[in-house]
Amino acid sequence: MPAMTISKPGGPDVLRLAQRPVPQPGAGQVLIAVSHAGVNRPDCLQRMGVYPPPPGASDLPGLEVSGQIAALGEGVDPAMMGQQVCALVNGGGYAAFCLAQAGHCLPVPAGLSMAEAAAMPETLFTVWHNVFERGHARDGETLLVHGGTSGIGTMAIKLARLFGITVIATCGSDAKCELARQVGANHAINYKTSDFGEQVLALTDGGGANVILDVVAGEYTQRNLDCLAVDGRLVTIATLGGIKAQINVVKLMVRRQTLTGSTLRPRSDAFKALLADEIAANVWPFVAEGALRPQMDRIFPLEQAARAHQRMEAGEHFGKMVLEIAQ
Repeated sequence: MPAMTISKPGGPDVLRLAQRPVPQPGAGQVLIAVSHAGVNRPDCLQRMGVYPPPPGASDLPGLEVSGQIAALGEGVDPAMMGQQVCALVNGGGYAAFCLAQAGHCLPVPAGLSMAEAAAMPETLFTVWHNVFERGHARDGETLLVHGGTSGIGTMAIKLARLFGITVIATCGSDAKCELARQVGANHAINYKTSDFGEQVLALTDGGGANVILDVVAGEYTQRNLDCLAVDGRLVTIATLGGIKAQINVVKLMVRRQTLTGSTLRPRSDAFKALLADEIAANVWPFVAEGALRPQMDRIFPLEQAARAHQRMEAGEHFGKMVLEIAQ
């Protein structure tokens, strides 16, 4: 099968199209004939050699796919054969065939394109776990989302609004702020021309955001805490600004704030299956009725994966990019 490999750690040019054997599903797994694969920042980090796949996972990039189930492993419900699904995977998505745990698959409802379906799992699993499970966001609260026009950011905005949450987004330009508002953000702040902390406090009458979804960390951490409400929750899911932060612990204690974070890829198959069940029950009905769709940026053929990585690393994308894989 054709597959996009990483020839060596480096820039987008190290991605190489090659032929790989079709993997065979083990117990509890399905083999998906891939229609589309989502492009995510962890793919770029893996390509650079700083985000290796977990033990037993494919060395190919790609953490989410859509397609048709082509083979079943032992113990999988026979009714899944031939179903169109999207799935969260540990790797291997940049290929014509990809293995997935049966419990990590979600059915593709009518009206959702296969390109859109491939853009859902990674962002949806990440947002649901971090905003709603770890961040305990609920209706009537205010959520601050950094990187409001990214795949994660646009999904966080759309999902939060469906649950009655006010959303403030930060973006790197006035044009991106307007795009974030078009997606559904109540307010958008250009962090290059304004102090986002001051703006958040002004927009919340001094109360601050109840939940902050942060992809920056580093020196942003204390700045986030300074505009986080009493009993607020700061959830960090990436460290674009650095892996270390210095914070005022006394302020955190006095305001009873929670500082937490997570990474999804290393979590157990059982955990991800439970997460898929929660999403199927609480979010997938919105997808089925057409109320929730990913914000789509561009679709590239698999052969142009390097172009997608270049676009992501330049910050030019608005929402999700996916790769189309010819069968």
